[in-house]
Amino acid sequence: LADLFGQVSYSISEEMAQGSLVGNIAQDLGLDVKRLRLGNARVYSGDSREYIELNSERGVLLIKERIDREALCGDTTPCAVHFQIVLENPMEFYSVTVEITDINDNAPTFEKSEIKFIISESAVVGAKFDLERAVDLDVGINSLQSYVLKPSDNFLLKLHNQADGTKNVEMVLQKPLDREKNEFISLALTALDGGEPQMSGTMQILITVLDANDNAPVFTQPIYKGTVAENAAKGTIVTTVTASDADHGLNGKITYSITNTLDDVRHMFDVNEDSGEVRLTGHLDYEKKRTFQINVRARDNGGLTDSCKVIVDVVDINDNEPTIKIMSKSAIISESANPNTVVTMINIQDPDSGENGKVQCFINDNIPFVLKSTSNNFYSLVTDGELDRERASEYNITVSCSDEGVPSLSSSVTLTLQISDVNDNAPVFERSSYEAYIVENNTPGLSIFTVKARDADWNQNARVSYILEDSSVNGVPVSSYVSVSADSGVIHAVRSFDYEQIKDFHFRVKAQDGGSPPLSSNVTVKILIQDQNDNPPQVLYPVQTGGSLVAEMVPRSADVGYLVTKVVAVDVDSGQNAWLSYKLQKATDRALFEVGLQNGEIRTIRQVTDKDAVKQRLTVIVEDNGQPSRSATVIVNVAVADSFPEVLSEFTDFTHDKEYNDNLTFYLVLALAVVSFLFITCLVVIISVKIYRWRQSRILYHSNLPVIPYYPPRYSDTLGTGTLQHVYNYEVCRTTDSRKSDCKFGRAGSQNVLIMDPSSTGTMQRIQSEKNILDEPDSPLEVRMLQF
Repeated sequence: LADLFGQVSYSISEEMAQGSLVGNIAQDLGLDVKRLRLGNARVYSGDSREYIELNSERGVLLIKERIDREALCGDTTPCAVHFQIVLENPMEFYSVTVEITDINDNAPTFEKSEIKFIISESAVVGAKFDLERAVDLDVGINSLQSYVLKPSDNFLLKLHNQADGTKNVEMVLQKPLDREKNEFISLALTALDGGEPQMSGTMQILITVLDANDNAPVFTQPIYKGTVAENAAKGTIVTTVTASDADHGLNGKITYSITNTLDDVRHMFDVNEDSGEVRLTGHLDYEKKRTFQINVRARDNGGLTDSCKVIVDVVDINDNEPTIKIMSKSAIISESANPNTVVTMINIQDPDSGENGKVQCFINDNIPFVLKSTSNNFYSLVTDGELDRERASEYNITVSCSDEGVPSLSSSVTLTLQISDVNDNAPVFERSSYEAYIVENNTPGLSIFTVKARDADWNQNARVSYILEDSSVNGVPVSSYVSVSADSGVIHAVRSFDYEQIKDFHFRVKAQDGGSPPLSSNVTVKILIQDQNDNPPQVLYPVQTGGSLVAEMVPRSADVGYLVTKVVAVDVDSGQNAWLSYKLQKATDRALFEVGLQNGEIRTIRQVTDKDAVKQRLTVIVEDNGQPSRSATVIVNVAVADSFPEVLSEFTDFTHDKEYNDNLTFYLVLALAVVSFLFITCLVVIISVKIYRWRQSRILYHSNLPVIPYYPPRYSDTLGTGTLQHVYNYEVCRTTDSRKSDCKFGRAGSQNVLIMDPSSTGTMQRIQSEKNILDEPDSPLEVRMLQF
């Protein structure tokens, strides 16, 4: 932060030339010129305009830009420019004030170079006239100081000091004027300042002397007359008045004006103040006022006047259309009204005169009304026939009237007449009978459909209520089947319908209006129940019994297409819901049988051979065509044999066979996985046993001990009567000395099977129990793995 090291002030005159010396700043501040140069001295004036500049080489302040004190400070005194001299290394600054003194460089000026006055020669002495003041931008002694008026024969100047220091200038008449002696007077007003050299400004004053008014205007005639049509446009000239004045100049100039005050003449007419033309400015109406009297005054500039009268007659034209006034009318009339009933009374008025005021009236055609004239300009509107509200509930009757003027004018009015209702129409259903469908198993309360009746009457007479007429369906009241909404006519189901029990029924609905007395009509409604696939097929044959077995026999000599049997099934549903199709779902041998898709016939599809199993089981599925479809399954047992004994021996245990399982694939995959696992286990065990025996043989070979046959524990000898269909035989090779290579082979005489049961004991009992379980018809298939 730099401190203020000093300050200096200078005073110079305005308008000094650029580069003029202001002062030696280095000397005045006691600074070395080198310090200014090395300290990068500069002038800082902030946001202000720089009028002064620093010459660092000489250490002086110079005029940078011409200074106009009046532009810089205006009327403010004293006028000064403030700035700072800033130095660096070290930082210092000095405050400088330069006072700008005024010079007399502005002369007094008037805003206008001349002004004009018009003064009557009758003006009194002492009359005052304000003059424009001069303006001098300089201040002090150089500003405006005095005024001079020349010549001063008739006028003199009078100055008044104002609060702001200025002077108000007045010109005062000191000698009467004489127009006949001097009609025009020219004066010069000079403003002087106090500067050296003295400067001045001049304004010319031009005075015109008016003549004294000693003659009054005079009209050429006291009364003027004129006519004008009532439809004349604005600006139409009615007449022209004329007056003269013996004076000259302004005293001889006449101005015309209308002096009427109590009537509306000024709103209707106007007079040209210079020419005296009387013109129309408003809208005339012959029917309101037929004659106007206009008072016109002529006045000169001196105030002398004269007056006259203008009589204006208004000419009538056909400009008024007939006026239709409703004296009395009925807005509503009953449709049962008798002919010649008066509906409306009308009065017609036309303010025009003569033929323009004669009027004829008529109404529109094709309506049951007529317009009758009762007296002059009075008419009655009466009915002219029977009314029917259902055919026309409202009439818009247009009454038109026209006068006999040229051109003819007309007017019209529209009367709206409502026809009140009488209950003369019964409700009518949209259809002569109704038929609707509903799907069985519906929800009680379900909306079936809507009956709709319309009544041509109106309001309460057209309000229709729906009633379910009493009747019965199969001895049961129809109200226990359906209900009818009294207001809307919506028919709802009261109960859930079953197509298999009832397929259709009908009833009657009555529509009754709210008139007095009420009128009604009825309609027959038939409801048809639509079938839904809610019943599965029922197999009639073959009959499925719980205790006995039924089987179809097929001889082994049967050819292709042999009819084995026919599956007979029915579906209590109807339509496509009862269309049945038959498919073979499972079979002991799918390549042997097929089922007819439509008739359910089971036939052979190839020649029966001796290799075909006697026992054949077929699972047939019966499906309907509903959405979604329902199905039933039947098992057909087929015996492929030529004789009954053969069939009997094979089917002894047939009733104990296990039913096919839906998850057969899963169990087969599971069995295959278990067998594979046990196979790998057995293979590992066999290899382990081989390695073990090889090691034992090596030990015996080196110990010279006899070989003792080794039998693993838990091995037993049994007959080949297990659950397996084949008997496995094993040959045993024995030697008395393992070091010798000759072997003796022996075969078991009974073809024994070696069975090892993992549970250590009870091998035969477990196998027997497993056999018993497998013989049960509903027991699951259990697989046991045997190790040999």
